[in-house]
Amino acid sequence: MTGKVQAASTRTTRSGSRRAGLGGTICAGVFAAALSVSSAFADCNDPAAAAVDWSECQKSRVMFGSIDLSNGTFVQTIFTASDLSGANLSGADLSLAELSNARLAGAHLTGAVLEKAVAIRADFTGADLSGANLSASEFSRTNFQRAVLVGVEFTNSEMSRSDFTEADLTGAVMSRAELARIVLKGAVVAGVTFAYSNLARADLDGLDLGDADLSGTYLFLTRIEGADLSKTKGLTAEQLAIACGSAATQLPSGLTAPANWPCPDYSAE
Repeated sequence: MTGKVQAASTRTTRSGSRRAGLGGTICAGVFAAALSVSSAFADCNDPAAAAVDWSECQKSRVMFGSIDLSNGTFVQTIFTASDLSGANLSGADLSLAELSNARLAGAHLTGAVLEKAVAIRADFTGADLSGANLSASEFSRTNFQRAVLVGVEFTNSEMSRSDFTEADLTGAVMSRAELARIVLKGAVVAGVTFAYSNLARADLDGLDLGDADLSGTYLFLTRIEGADLSKTKGLTAEQLAIACGSAATQLPSGLTAPANWPCPDYSAE
């Protein structure tokens, strides 16, 4: 009898040891996983460097200058009123970032992702955003003068009252975008898709639109005096009837200037 009790005790002890060992292994695994997850979180105190992760960090009113932040992760990062002039942000993820009143003049943002970012009254003068994604973003009243915007994705973006003077927008996609009152004087818009966007009261005076796509574009009081629209796609008589052209405006074959041209001067409104 005593032997049976001892045997049972031995089995119980061994079983308990196995359970304890299994529990220890599970706990160690959970701890390791938690450590791995926690180490993946951004550290806002990390120094500025290429591939840095500052997601959801507060970086407003900071003077960065020409630093290398290429391939960095800045999802929902706040850069309000910060100076990033000349900075290298190529390949960076700036989705949902806040860049209002920030200075990015001369910055390099080739291939950067700024989807759903906000940059009201920001300065991108002379910046290179070739191949960047600005879809569903809000960049109202922003300065893009002389910026390189080749192949940029602007679909569903809010760009009203922004200045694209002398910017290179070759092949950019500006479909279904809010482009009211933007300025495009001297800009390169070859191959730009404006389909179903709002270009009301925009300034295209004297602009050569090349083969830009204007299908379904809203052209209410859009300034096209002296503009060359002869090679554009999708332009209709109904669109021209609400736009503001002049005798110098060049139209595609089959379209003629409306009787109401030129429009009154609405520039003061």
